[in-house]
Amino acid sequence: MPSIAIVGAGPGMGLAIARTFGSRGYDVALIARNRAKLDDLVGRLTAEGITAAAFPADVLDHDALTQALKDAASRFGGIDVLEHSPAPAIDSVNLTSPSQTSPSDVQRWIDLLLSSAITATQAVLPAMREAGAGTLLFTNGAGSVDPIPMLGNVNPAQAALRNWALNLHKELAGTGIQAAHVAIGAWIGAGGPPGVPTAEAEDIAPLYWDLHTRRDEAERVFPV
Repeated sequence: MPSIAIVGAGPGMGLAIARTFGSRGYDVALIARNRAKLDDLVGRLTAEGITAAAFPADVLDHDALTQALKDAASRFGGIDVLEHSPAPAIDSVNLTSPSQTSPSDVQRWIDLLLSSAITATQAVLPAMREAGAGTLLFTNGAGSVDPIPMLGNVNPAQAALRNWALNLHKELAGTGIQAAHVAIGAWIGAGGPPGVPTAEAEDIAPLYWDLHTRRDEAERVFPV
């Protein structure tokens, strides 16, 4: 069976993407810090007839993330699709305006978004190159495309991830490996800030399947 590894898996986009691929016959590897939350997601997917397994790892721990992906590849006989979408707990997010942003404010987000994406890619790309096939999908905020002043410390890291992902897409052209960037400009689920567009994860997840199967786009922005 083909497999997808979801880095930063949670009950929102991660679960929706797992269902999108799992319902089409993919085994699902879920990677995040919290074992209990991962086990809950595995239970929900299993109840729906989807084969899933948890591989706990902190994405900021590069060795642990690499090992989790290696373990997932061993469990499922390889990783055909990597989806990367780590996000911090909302109550732990510190936002700064551009003029009030310090280097350390940005570095935290660089570590979470860009560095973990590079680490995850390095863990799975050699096998994809050997197979001549694979998909790498990187989830980001739409501030990576059109920055917002209140996200002065987050947007630079998002833009760095976008730049790297688009460049990776160019590098891998013609190899059979698809790399693509998804920029989401909506609050997922209920409870978003006033005036911010909202969307359900289930309405966004089909974009990932399209990017994986059509294999001709470097980026999708939601909403269009």
